[in-house]
Amino acid sequence: TVSLTVNTPPTVTASISAATVCAGTSVTLTAGGATTYTWNPGALVGATVAVTPLTNTTYTVIGANGTCTNSAMVSVTVNPTPTLTAVANPTSVCSGAGTTVTLTSTGATTYTWMPGSLSGGTVTVVPVTTTIYTVTGASAAGCVSTRTVNVPVIITPTITASASSSTVCAGTSVTLTSSGATTYTWMPGSLTGGTVAVTPTIATTYT
Repeated sequence: TVSLTVNTPPTVTASISAATVCAGTSVTLTAGGATTYTWNPGALVGATVAVTPLTNTTYTVIGANGTCTNSAMVSVTVNPTPTLTAVANPTSVCSGAGTTVTLTSTGATTYTWMPGSLSGGTVTVVPVTTTIYTVTGASAAGCVSTRTVNVPVIITPTITASASSSTVCAGTSVTLTSSGATTYTWMPGSLTGGTVAVTPTIATTYT
């Protein structure tokens, strides 16, 4: 005679913390019914493991009680996050001008802009200082991503202008001088430079 011992394979269970997630979101896989567990893909070991799937994935857990094994499967559906674009028009403004800037974002279903809590794919703002705007875009499945756009507000120069003489005889040269900016254009004459020479023939106002 020969005696055989027959061990019963474990009844393995598998569950997931969320069956549908957004790409990049971690989920917890939990198994029960056995002594040791190995999850694939990933060759992860343990009754509870964390995974971050990028695409729809079916996970298989192999549970063992000594030499006997059994398996169970669990699936997760992964929704992609929106691919956002964010642009500003114009890309910069001058201080004190009260210029309106149009912010535009595409790639999602709904949009929220900060600062300001403005909603919509296209919004208008009037920045008074250099501002970084952040748009949060959500897909129909509720997955979100963010983009930023920087709108520099350039300080408007305070310009001074003077003439070497305010009264001259016709045909006499006068030196015009300006400061406070980087580049200068004088009118009439379309002369350029911080210092220019002019010879007015009549009373003239130079800008």
